[in-house]
Amino acid sequence: MEYVSTDKAPAAIGPYSQAIKAGDFLYASGQIPINPATGDIEGKDISEQADLVCKNIGEILKAAGTDFGHVVKTTCFLAEMSDFAPFNAVYEKYFTSKPARSCVAVKKLPKDVLCEVEIIAYLK
Repeated sequence: MEYVSTDKAPAAIGPYSQAIKAGDFLYASGQIPINPATGDIEGKDISEQADLVCKNIGEILKAAGTDFGHVVKTTCFLAEMSDFAPFNAVYEKYFTSKPARSCVAVKKLPKDVLCEVEIIAYLK
């Protein structure tokens, strides 16, 4: 196993890693809309928060030597299922290869954010 970390994505806020390479795959922890430069939650609505989440995922993928086109599975958590359509509108701009996905509404997310996304990617 190899740990992946970048200062261009939010640091872990608990006892976990940003991502781990294991064999031919990258397993990334769930990303929430934290600005890595400030550590603050950003985005006033689901679209802005989802965009920052995806940008953070992109930085982790880059640090691991891969990209969105190699993501094979995502798990998406929404604070409100009513945000599904605007979340999808942002998601589809980044995950153009249409990886397998689960998307669920949960009771509450860390720091009261509106979304969280975790990924598994195949390494180039």
